[in-house]
Amino acid sequence: MKMASVEYLQQAKQPAVRHRRVSAWLQATPLTVTFALFFIVPLVITLIVSFWDFNEYQIIPAFTLKNYAAIFDGCTSFTDVCVTFKTYGSTLKFCAMVWAVTLVLGFTIAYFLAFHVRTTAMQTVLFLVCTIPFWTSNVIRMISWIPLLGRNGLVNQALMSAHLVDQPLEWLLYSNFSVVLAFVHLYTFFMIVPIFNAMMRIDRSLLEAARDGGASGWQVIRDVVLPLSKTGIVIGSIFVVTIVMGDFLTVGVMGGQQIASVGKIIQVQTGYLQFPAAAANAIILLAVVLMIVWALTRAVDIRKEL
Repeated sequence: MKMASVEYLQQAKQPAVRHRRVSAWLQATPLTVTFALFFIVPLVITLIVSFWDFNEYQIIPAFTLKNYAAIFDGCTSFTDVCVTFKTYGSTLKFCAMVWAVTLVLGFTIAYFLAFHVRTTAMQTVLFLVCTIPFWTSNVIRMISWIPLLGRNGLVNQALMSAHLVDQPLEWLLYSNFSVVLAFVHLYTFFMIVPIFNAMMRIDRSLLEAARDGGASGWQVIRDVVLPLSKTGIVIGSIFVVTIVMGDFLTVGVMGGQQIASVGKIIQVQTGYLQFPAAAANAIILLAVVLMIVWALTRAVDIRKEL
């Protein structure tokens, strides 16, 4: 009798289990289809086109490795650094500088919002203030720096009026400084949000216990807040690094078309209708970015922390 009851209950549960499985598949299908259409399919097409040939007039769908060979042309020389390595070096340099500055700013702002702003309403207001730059386009935000940093801009005029400099500072605009400044202006918010979310999940009693144990404010940040914010730091770093690595507009506008980057090379090749060459560069860039993301995710298991 008991065995019969168990079998009956198992048979009764089977339709419910099948229903949950079907429901899970139906819920996952729209996202899966969207992901496949707008990410997987374009990526596969880009990979295929990167192996095609081309000339001045047309794309030739014939397999060739010359696009990749052209990228690494001269890179086997030990006496001179090839163009590809120089370009990636320039891009990675900007990436490292922007990451360092946005991390310091993002962590500081997120810490202030999470631990020094007590009310949710004020946190919301300050977050809205942080989003104000996003109410307009990136181009307008970048161009707004030109009247400030130009040779006859407000900054140079103020410095000369205060007799701090004898002549305008040329490096304020169309330089590495202006490119990094624009990147920081554009993308610091992408570092603030994930770090803030990680900090809001920290148990406040841990901070109180550390203070009761005699820890200073700096020790609390170093030994409690920073380790528990690793997830937000890694996610914010991924956002900033991936965006900066592929950016070409900021480098072009703020660098005065004089600074090379991988994204700029791809944009120029696309402008000259050299789509297979641009696709090959895009695949190489994607591989480099994925390696950077992999290295960042080694610091913390994001799936367990979220």
